[in-house]
Amino acid sequence: MVDEALKERDQSKSPTPTRTVYGWGWGRWAWRTLTSMRTAVILLALLALAAIPGSFLPQRNVATNPGAVPGFYRDHPTLAPWLDRLFLFDVYASPWFAAVYLLLLVSMTGCVLPRCAKLWQECRAEPTRAPTRLSRMEGHRELAVYSDRDSVLRHAGAVLSRRGYRVVQALGEVRAEKGYVREVGNLMFHLSLLLLLVGMASGKLLGFEGRAALADGDTFTNVESSYDEFSRSALTRVDELTPFSVTLDGLDAEFAISGSRAGEPRKFDATVTYLQADGTEKSASIKPNQPLDIEGTKLFLTGHGYAPRVTVRDGTGEVVFAGPVIFLPIENNFTSDGVVKAPNAQPTQLGFKGLFLPTAPTNDGDRSQFPGLIAPRLDLTAYTGDLGMDRGAPQSVYAIKLDGMEEVAQKQMRVGDSLELPDGAGSITFDGVSRFANFQIAYDPGKEISLVAAIFLMIGLTTSLVIRRRRVWVRATDSGPTVTVEIAGQSLTRRDLPPADLVRLERELLSLNESLERTPS
Repeated sequence: MVDEALKERDQSKSPTPTRTVYGWGWGRWAWRTLTSMRTAVILLALLALAAIPGSFLPQRNVATNPGAVPGFYRDHPTLAPWLDRLFLFDVYASPWFAAVYLLLLVSMTGCVLPRCAKLWQECRAEPTRAPTRLSRMEGHRELAVYSDRDSVLRHAGAVLSRRGYRVVQALGEVRAEKGYVREVGNLMFHLSLLLLLVGMASGKLLGFEGRAALADGDTFTNVESSYDEFSRSALTRVDELTPFSVTLDGLDAEFAISGSRAGEPRKFDATVTYLQADGTEKSASIKPNQPLDIEGTKLFLTGHGYAPRVTVRDGTGEVVFAGPVIFLPIENNFTSDGVVKAPNAQPTQLGFKGLFLPTAPTNDGDRSQFPGLIAPRLDLTAYTGDLGMDRGAPQSVYAIKLDGMEEVAQKQMRVGDSLELPDGAGSITFDGVSRFANFQIAYDPGKEISLVAAIFLMIGLTTSLVIRRRRVWVRATDSGPTVTVEIAGQSLTRRDLPPADLVRLERELLSLNESLERTPS
């Protein structure tokens, strides 16, 4: 019985075994790892690497060049499908790019906000106490002053205050610190970096981009159906687009006419009239890099060209098409191609493929000699048959399907010429030439946020690099008829402590000897 009692007593004194609780511990470790500065830097580098394919490969949903990806497919029929499987034609909308971006946003939020709180506390903190042995600190010096200790400390505090230091006097010493603005710069830098990411994300989630080509006199209304190309973001509300309409009044283009740079564009400006939702009508001039801003939606002038004006009559003599037709430039001298379609023509549908030369050569060449409108010529090939426009599948306005068509006539036409089709199928007349302007319409609500964030980021970074945070201590000890004063400082940056403040402080304290006119006993 005694042995059993002793055994129970020993067991009661033995420590209770502890169990490691998994779950929250791993979660805490994962959160700390994700929100560390090292992880944020790694994710930022990964985001930069992930954006490289988007710079070298053509991308979908780019309104300025919608045919880039189909062209790459034609040139690289074997490689293109494999790249498409990896979302390399939709880099910025790909799941892996979004994952890296979201991880970076979470990492920066968890890293920056606690750091900002810490920096704010440091900005408001009082100067730290002087170390026990000031002789180990930077710029240490010792001097004797014929005065009382309190007067020396008050004078030292006043001198340092005039130099911009935050001063605290206590326990026989003066503690001073300067350069808190550097921490404000750090705070501004980190918050601006987070704000920059938020601005970029909001632009990609809420914005859109589109393209529209307008000939002289044409009107564009800001609805999705009016766009030639329209690229929406994930949260774009097409029913909430800014209501307005824009009419192209004219396009003024000039080219160099002589010298080694002959044919280079000197200017091209579009004059427009736009109508806002409140009924206000205004005129404006749109130039390259000078967009028109209508309540946050911007219209950029990205290109221009020619739109031959034609009149098409069918076999019954009725006008089935009349007006300008946009022809897209294929080289620098604005040799352009395009099509004219007349699906309502009777007794058969009519189609025309054309090549327009603003300055045609005197021979039968098929390339313009100059981009300006000097000797325009329109080369047309006429087709009759079924255009296939009633089969349900959408067609480009810049191409014509020839599967159900038959070529019936060709002609090089000058302004005023007509092409009569055989068998009384109809005719087409070259009436003149208008110009067209190509506009990129974009809405990016995060652009202003990103701009402000970038400005404050540079200000904060410059401030944190230029301003030097430093400390100065003054300790006074009674030593008979004199006061022994120790002065020392500390630089809180990698640069050395500037000696000017300590030298000036020493000179000011020694001046007390002259002002009091005291002689040591």
